[in-house]
Amino acid sequence: MTLAIVYTRANSGISAPLVTVEVHLSRGLPGLSIVGLAETAVKESKDRVRSALMNTALEFPRQRITVSLAPADLPKEGGRFDLPIAIGILAASGQLSPEKILEYEFSGELALSGELRGVSGVLPMVINGRHTKRHLIIPRANAMEAALVKDATVFSANHILEVCAHLKGNEKLPRSELQTLTTDTLSIPDLSDVRGQPHAKRALEIAAAGKHSLLFIGPPGTGKTMLASRLPGILPSLTEDQALQAAAIASVSGNGLNYKKWQQLPFRSPHHTSSSIALVGGGRPPRPGEISLAHQGVLFLDELPEFSRHVLESLREPLESGQITISRAAFQTIFPAAFQLVAAMNPCPCGFSGSIKNNCRCTEDQVRRYLGKLSGPFLDRIDMHVDVPYLPPGLLTKTAEHPESSDIVKKRVLAARDRQWQRQKKCNSELSSREIAEFCALQKSEQELLDQVMEKFNFSGRVFHRILKLARTLADLSESDRITVSHLSEVLTYRCLDRLKLNS
Repeated sequence: MTLAIVYTRANSGISAPLVTVEVHLSRGLPGLSIVGLAETAVKESKDRVRSALMNTALEFPRQRITVSLAPADLPKEGGRFDLPIAIGILAASGQLSPEKILEYEFSGELALSGELRGVSGVLPMVINGRHTKRHLIIPRANAMEAALVKDATVFSANHILEVCAHLKGNEKLPRSELQTLTTDTLSIPDLSDVRGQPHAKRALEIAAAGKHSLLFIGPPGTGKTMLASRLPGILPSLTEDQALQAAAIASVSGNGLNYKKWQQLPFRSPHHTSSSIALVGGGRPPRPGEISLAHQGVLFLDELPEFSRHVLESLREPLESGQITISRAAFQTIFPAAFQLVAAMNPCPCGFSGSIKNNCRCTEDQVRRYLGKLSGPFLDRIDMHVDVPYLPPGLLTKTAEHPESSDIVKKRVLAARDRQWQRQKKCNSELSSREIAEFCALQKSEQELLDQVMEKFNFSGRVFHRILKLARTLADLSESDRITVSHLSEVLTYRCLDRLKLNS
């Protein structure tokens, strides 16, 4: 009786927990059984492994073979376990050294010919296993993805015979190294393209400086979508760790990873017909939704009231916690979702309320029902509600104006972010209640003004804290050490929905 142990990793969200593959050969009728909460695709690996070994002139033992995937309560899915199972059988039958394979982790799907096929979710495996003393062997198709992690030792192969030759010391596999890629030269839309709308541009700068959520409200054609698409151009670039986090989510999404854009800030704009699962994630096995694909980036929701109310309500938890928990009867998966929300909507069903020609055909009840599609708790979690009115006639053809470019605005945003980092090591939007009391303290005149506003508009405690965090961002942009009355006064101009509800 012979026992071999092989290491690999499963997928659970964007984590890759270690899985120990134990292969045991014993007397009895020839057969191969797999235990350890293996799903259908994993159980089918016994047929792929048998054919792959026989078609490559490797010996498939004519004994009773038991394969255990531990821990037994961790769900295993996909074809990633083919290669470690095959290596375990070869080691248990004496064709490979059992001691040598303990230095490696394996992952890959086997074709019947013995060729290795790529699998999804390789990047989380490399990230989670880079601090161990073991090396990783993966299919050549995943080599570029694995090479994004610079401090990991990863080897790639096209065929199981290449893996065997490497383990025997006959021929060494090539190490995965990041190649020089021609980065896509698609220019990021510049803020200077937007004519007029100084109030909305200012709100966009504040949102970028403090990582605040933002809602644009205005008639069609006033530049709401145009403004939102310019936000990535004034945000700080991703650090390498942040880019790896975003890339890991793309790796497990099943949609693939664009290596030429993996360091670019994510910008996701789902259609308003998207389901709750498409937006927050789900399915079996669980896949990340749009909010997780926008992690470390921007999620733009156009035509906000046209989204299902159930879909919008599902955003409340991740807006607060920065992650989404998908719970099912047999498992629970957590995906990161630290996105910056930007949304746009019309002021009424027809869209022309507040237009220059005042040709709105909606009744007051219709407007009230339209705005009622957005719940109070959801709107409380959006820091700024900004009016984007129609442009004055002739402004679009005016050439004398020289609007600021994204590069100029980005310098101010970076300076404000640096002040926040030096003071509290995080963005203002991420401050806790205790940190708000410490870093957003008000003097007597500012406190009196805010008390009057809270009483007049009947703001919730959540809105109270968001006003303070916004005012702290304004103070950072103006290089002020404290929040002043002017900062609070400007913050209140970014709550147009509250004024609208008060008037109604």
